Amino acid sequence: MARWFEGPLASFDTETTGVDVEHDRIVSAALVVQDTPDSAPRARRWLVDPGVPVPEAATAIHGLTDAHLRAHGTPPGPATEEMARALAAVSARAVPLVVMNAPFDLTLLDRELKRHRGLTLAGYLERSAMCVLDPRVLDKYADRYRKGRRTLTDLCAHYEVSLTDAHDAAADALASLHVVRAMGRRYAERGIGAMPAAELHVRQALWHAAQVRGLQAWFARNGSPERCDPAWPLRPELPEAA
Repeated sequence: MARWFEGPLASFDTETTGVDVEHDRIVSAALVVQDTPDSAPRARRWLVDPGVPVPEAATAIHGLTDAHLRAHGTPPGPATEEMARALAAVSARAVPLVVMNAPFDLTLLDRELKRHRGLTLAGYLERSAMCVLDPRVLDKYADRYRKGRRTLTDLCAHYEVSLTDAHDAAADALASLHVVRAMGRRYAERGIGAMPAAELHVRQALWHAAQVRGLQAWFARNGSPERCDPAWPLRPELPEAA
């Protein structure tokens, strides 16, 4: 029987107006599906006119300008609806979904759906819960004492995965998928490569919470007020201000 990293995987990535999941917007996204490690990947892309100005700092990262998005982007309501339905279709086929730093991309999509559709991401997944594989969480668990950063670029270098056109949603999604396959192969006989994908999904929630507690303690020791959310793969919605 094929192990999860030898079978079909999908990968989702977004580019955005910023890093605040409660207020920033999606400007592009991609879903990449690959049936086997040797098969050609299939990519579905979305370009979104967010309806708000794109900060220069965000454009400097992904290259998407207000003018380009207004001319070529789809309104956010239909675009995010398509994204949610595409993720639901992947989940319905029991294909694991790779999402680098899942609490960011999935939470942002969830908030966009509520903003433009009045629905949550969970509402699209009522019949098929997602099985998420997060390269960041998996790598921190599998090699917790390795020094250095763990951005997608760093993970690609560490696992010898080619990343071209970084900060293009489809390129990042494909690279994340290849990183996860490489991790599965590296730890095939023990650890994450030997576990079923469904078990990994459950365990990552625990691992992420533990990783966040360690980071929060580090912030406290250094006098930083920054707070970390232990929820994974989706952050709960903040209560509305009275």
